[in-house]
Amino acid sequence: MRNYDFAPLYRATVGFDRIADMMDRVLSTDVGQQTYPPYNIEKTDENAYRISIAVAGFSGDELNVEVKEGALLVSARKSADESKRKFLYRGIATRAFERRFALADHVRVTGASHVDGMLHIDLVREVPEALKPRRIEIAKGDTVEARAVETHHA
Repeated sequence: MRNYDFAPLYRATVGFDRIADMMDRVLSTDVGQQTYPPYNIEKTDENAYRISIAVAGFSGDELNVEVKEGALLVSARKSADESKRKFLYRGIATRAFERRFALADHVRVTGASHVDGMLHIDLVREVPEALKPRRIEIAKGDTVEARAVETHHA
């Protein structure tokens, strides 16, 4: 296992403890992490994303999507009647799963759809006005007061 020293990060930043904790969590997890079910993360616009998960064999009622504690949690469980079926060959894996995706600040889920064996989850990043960049005007002379001037980016 590799150990990373985040001390330089702490010396040069303020308020990024959550990011360092998340990196530590990601780096400390087992390299042989689960690969089922396969998924894609796609950037569909400047502030929009889509997670697509291959969920062949699951109905919409057997899938669960929820946002909890800053994470997107996707899970699936087959219904009880599935165990009554007898397969001669089973190549489609329909085992229960749980996938967790860490969400950045101001990212919210806008919707989910289940089409052709794929679960699509749409997300959007909405940065509040208070966090958007603004230019601070520098006062001239002995005046200590400064005014914020909004800048408009195209």
